[in-house]
Amino acid sequence: MPFSKLNLAEPIIKAIDKSNYTAPTQIQSKVIPLILQKHDVIARAQTGSGKSASFVLPLLQMWLENIPEGKPKIQALILTPTRELTQQVANTFEIFSQFFDKKPKVVSIIGGESIGNQLLEIQTGCDIVVATSGRLLDIIDKKQINFSKLRFFVLDEADKMLDAGFEEELDTLLKELPKMRQNLLFSATYPQKMQDIASKITQTPTFISIEEESQTVESITQRAIEVNQENRGPLLRHLIKKYKFKSVLVFMANKRAAENIAQKFRKYGFLAESFHGNLLQSERNETLEDFKNKKINILFATDIASRGLDIDDIDCVINYDLPRSPADYIHRIGRTGRAKKSGIAISFVTLENTEHFELIQKRAEVALTKEQIEGFELVGQIEQKPKGLAPIKGKRKSKKDKLREKNQAKS
Repeated sequence: MPFSKLNLAEPIIKAIDKSNYTAPTQIQSKVIPLILQKHDVIARAQTGSGKSASFVLPLLQMWLENIPEGKPKIQALILTPTRELTQQVANTFEIFSQFFDKKPKVVSIIGGESIGNQLLEIQTGCDIVVATSGRLLDIIDKKQINFSKLRFFVLDEADKMLDAGFEEELDTLLKELPKMRQNLLFSATYPQKMQDIASKITQTPTFISIEEESQTVESITQRAIEVNQENRGPLLRHLIKKYKFKSVLVFMANKRAAENIAQKFRKYGFLAESFHGNLLQSERNETLEDFKNKKINILFATDIASRGLDIDDIDCVINYDLPRSPADYIHRIGRTGRAKKSGIAISFVTLENTEHFELIQKRAEVALTKEQIEGFELVGQIEQKPKGLAPIKGKRKSKKDKLREKNQAKS
């Protein structure tokens, strides 16, 4: 089915053609008609399947059909889990409305940038707000935003927003929104927690699940290389040189590790930078732009880069540190093999994380043959952990546990 059969206006079709999209993805062809028919929708599909366009296009269509007169008022609110995804979604609205005679005003609300400037943009009037939840709640606390004319509420990458505290944030936010609105939830996975959140937002959704759209993973060559923990850096340098990777995204466990290894790789002559939540937003934007333009060849990042990175030609993704969950594994490797291109994803498996890797494989339904590289062979024995100890995830308290203890202390 071509886009022209989806009842989208000529200016939108023109923008789609200019963006070189030839046909809608499966989720787009199924979801866009439902949204235009005013249904609440819960849609599940893998990363890279075109979820953002599947709500941006119909929202723009319905805005065109009812362009408000006078000062713009917020008609659509889109929540995303990361600043980068917020900016990407806002940019998608701009791209597909570029040929409108009158364009909707789109405002991004994120941390790391001036809240004063964001307040000014809201107060001068806007049609669409794309936001991260934390900064949005800051503005709501100041009573500087009005949702009385809101028609559409969207959660994008909703499963990623299930971190500690979001359920509480959602309760606060829903009190500010009109009850009569169209609700749209988009997610790569649909665990029980996701179902609990969905029930708070909508009671009569149409559920769409794209099971067969697996080309994102199928286009990726997945490898698991056994290596001792202290040899991961030398092995990574060896692989980059051997395969002549031009663009490598390396996932690290935390901010400090990302900073330290980026600094080491620069000493070895690599064009490397780190990417994590402690950077200023301007630094994050500049780093991503340099990575896209190949001024940086290696980006050492925390999981904030696992979603919201719209870069089509990443040669290889490296799990230097394994992700905490199978869902994060799928999202990480989904940063390569995009736009119908092939890609490589390599996970480093050490003595310390072997059990965790087996768990990821089982739950992500992945079966990889572990390999070793000459000169970097795994040495030592896997230590058998006694039963009854803490989960493999780690000994530290989760964010959720910390939040629960904090609430108990207040009561």
